This record gives sequence, structure tokens and C-alpha cells, in this order.
Amino acid sequence: MTYLFISDLHLHPSRPHIIDGFLAYLQSIQGQARALYILGDLFEAWVGDDHPEAAFLPVKTALAKCNAGGTPVLLMHGNRDFLIGETFARETGCKLLEDPVLLDLHGTRTLLMHGDSLCIDDQEYQQLRGRLRDPEWQRQALSLPVEERLQLALEARELSELSSRDKDEYIMDVNQGEVLRTLTASGAERLVHGHTHRPGVHEFEHEGRSLQRIVLGDWYEQGSMLEVDADRCELRTLPIC
Repeated sequence: MTYLFISDLHLHPSRPHIIDGFLAYLQSIQGQARALYILGDLFEAWVGDDHPEAAFLPVKTALAKCNAGGTPVLLMHGNRDFLIGETFARETGCKLLEDPVLLDLHGTRTLLMHGDSLCIDDQEYQQLRGRLRDPEWQRQALSLPVEERLQLALEARELSELSSRDKDEYIMDVNQGEVLRTLTASGAERLVHGHTHRPGVHEFEHEGRSLQRIVLGDWYEQGSMLEVDADRCELRTLPIC
């Protein structure tokens, strides 16, 4: 059976067509795939498992059905939904993944990441990432009232958009040297990640090894997914509107 990989859906109440597309996708793969890996930013923002966003209730239900129906869903944190916790995992049946995680996919050592940690040229972002991923910062953030957390998330998104406008494109992309260092350290032959919203398959040689980097796209206009089975590794799109 096929392994499936997606990322960067950025689900939000203001984008109901993406939510509907994802619900249909989950239904279509239930019991038909070995596993679905979501490599971060499933949600545009997640301010804690105690936030009862009505638009996300069908998503949680569909994830639970997919898991119960024979296709396990494994979820990695992104830079927008890193506060997803064990309550969400228990309610949906999803397994939370570390970033990175190394798999053997039909004999190919494959490293899964969200991808933001590879963008080391954006030093401002990496400093922010370090603060947001600090367990003590997260504990303090989750102790705030939900309304205050929602306001902080809104302000953070607006600040991120303003900051991105003034940065060169290459700064917000992965650093190739960091990619090579990460692949070498892990011993992986293939890297799969999201975050940059620049879908593509990149093949290169390093120290006598043939390596591959596959970038998943977002779901703003069409779905982006990677399908891997014993004799196929294909980056595909599907309509969601």
C-alpha cells in the first residue's frame, strides 16, 4: 500500500473550500493507504487544544474516522500549529511526530521535516523559532486566556507577512549547505519537507551519494501530495475547489 505525505494546508475558517477539500481527501484515502503523514501547518494557527474552533470540529472528526478506518495519520508540528498537543492527538487518534523523523520507505532511508529549520539564512526567523519552540515559553503561552492567545496569533501572522515583504526570496528558502549537512548527519538518501510552498523534486550528488529533496506544496489553490510505494515516488496535485 501507499504512503502519503502532505503539508501546509493552513486550514482556517476563512478558507472553507480548503477544509472541504481536506475532508473529501481524508474520506477518499480511508483504508486505502498505509499511512498519511502531515508535515506541519495543518492549521493556519493553533492556539491550544482548549480552543473550541467550530470550523475545525469536522476536521477532528474526519481525522478520527481515518485513523479508525485503517489509515493512520501521523502529524508533525509546523511553524503555525506547534501548540497542537496530546489532547488533540487523543481526540483524533493521530500520532504526533518529532521533527525530524527518519523512516525506511521500501528500502530508502527518508528524512521527514517541516522544513523551517533548514532556512538558516533567515536569522531573524530562526531566533523567533527558537523562542516559540521553547517548552517554558509554550507553557506560559498556554496559561493565557484563549482570547489573548488568539490576538497574539493574529499579531504574529501580521508581523510575519510584513517581515517577509522585505526579504529576498533566497533568504526564505532552505539553505543547500544545511540540507547536505542534515542528510549526511541522518544517513538519509531522501528528504521530504514542506514550509517553503515551493513544490518540486531536487536530485543531486554529494560525497559519492545520490540524494533527493522533495518539497511539498501548499493547498491554497490545489492539493499537493507525495505518494510513495514500492516502485513509485510521485509528487502530485489534486483539485480541491
